[in-house]
Amino acid sequence: MFRPAKRPSIVTGLNALGRGCELLGARIPLNEASLVRAARRQSGLHGFADESFREPLRVLLDSLEREARLHPLGRFIIRQSLVRALVNRLRMERAFDLHPEIGECSVAAPVFIAGLQRTGTTLLHRLLACEPALRPLMSWEALNPAPFPGDPQRADGRDPRMGPAEMSEKGLRYLAPEFFAIHPVEAHAPEEDVLLLDLSFWSPTAEATQRTPSLSRWMEATDPIPPYQLLRKILQFLSWQREGRWLGKTPHHLEYLDALFSVFPDARVIQTHRDPLRVVPSFCSMISHGRAIFSDRVDPKEVADHLARKAVRTVTRSMDFRAKHGENAFLDVSYADLVADPLKQIRRIYDFLGLPLAPETERTMQTFLTRNPQGKHGAHRYQLEDFALDRTRLARDFEPYCSRFDVPAEG
Repeated sequence: MFRPAKRPSIVTGLNALGRGCELLGARIPLNEASLVRAARRQSGLHGFADESFREPLRVLLDSLEREARLHPLGRFIIRQSLVRALVNRLRMERAFDLHPEIGECSVAAPVFIAGLQRTGTTLLHRLLACEPALRPLMSWEALNPAPFPGDPQRADGRDPRMGPAEMSEKGLRYLAPEFFAIHPVEAHAPEEDVLLLDLSFWSPTAEATQRTPSLSRWMEATDPIPPYQLLRKILQFLSWQREGRWLGKTPHHLEYLDALFSVFPDARVIQTHRDPLRVVPSFCSMISHGRAIFSDRVDPKEVADHLARKAVRTVTRSMDFRAKHGENAFLDVSYADLVADPLKQIRRIYDFLGLPLAPETERTMQTFLTRNPQGKHGAHRYQLEDFALDRTRLARDFEPYCSRFDVPAEG
């Protein structure tokens, strides 16, 4: 059965202090008015030209208060991240006002790596990020897509936004060092562009790190087009800062291909595939460890019930989309093939994208593979039984997907 790692003593002490303060009526506020005031104060900006964020923010806050079971430090971290998202919205809107040319920036033929979680998307993303013509989202940009005002890039090329990202990485390593064996979150590495959807507050980041079932249901029933339109605007903003053909990566896109191609009609998608009986428990382990950073009460069976359903829904929707719209925009990559010979799959991808693979770039990729072997941050151990998952039922639910893409069982 899943067991979260033991907390550092200072974290236990801070939570005890926080609970004492809560008993006295001093609880870290998670309400719309307080967050907006804090964002306006931190940014020095006041007007939200686009207030479409308010409804999803309210749904998220309601879910956090009623369902997430956050401990005091978790509340503090969540508050900081929500205020940061609002600050970045304000700064981005200000930048568009001052520089209307941002709206003319092209996001032509973007590349998105998608596939169920734990199918090699991170490895593939970081290999393709070695290509100079492609433009990935860096972790320090994901944290703050908007440049800090009045704080220009230094002569050595170091962006001031790198500092807070490095502190965040150190904080995560302290709070949950075991998480890096599951998914390394490194300040100077490429990161998932799904984090940019955090600015819309219609984002799977919440359900990945907190228990928010009502938010998840609301998202599934809500039009995804507006958040994806905001994503395109953010990509224009980032392209204005640093050009290149966009290289995105997130499993989330697989569930919303209709919205993705509605907003990015010339997109190219690389879909990764792996045995779901390995994928689902691995994903459950990742989410359980992530939620344990913010809460003392993580129910692994509850996590598994939600994620197994979500994974089936995701592959079913993606197959329906591909059957309806055709295969020309997709390239399928097997996890087994990727792990066995990464550069062979890279060459397939370059042909698909119409890119020349320079010898120097291939050498850079090989150096990355040498320096980042599987298990570099430790072993990630998990099994179906940890999450009370039914092997027979999972195999039955995923049979259409495995048959469609000839996904082999890993044993």
